[in-house]
Amino acid sequence: MDKEKKTEIINKYGLSEGDTGSTEVQVALLTERINQLTGHMAANRHDYHSQRGLLKLVGQRRRLLAYLSKLDVGRYHNLIASLGLRK
Repeated sequence: MDKEKKTEIINKYGLSEGDTGSTEVQVALLTERINQLTGHMAANRHDYHSQRGLLKLVGQRRRLLAYLSKLDVGRYHNLIASLGLRK
């Protein structure tokens, strides 16, 4: 992911100016990386090291989403809708 794309995601999902660590930003960045790796895995089926990394990213995103759903259900639903995730 290039710097411009990352900055765009941080500005879109950040709760305030310069917010890079909120749950929404972390989930959005993980989703972007997961989408990129999914495309890579479609072209390189036998890249097992990247496959393991992809599974770790999916697990991390899942844990963050579970935390957000316990913390604030409204923010959780807004994030799921804006990212296009199903849950």
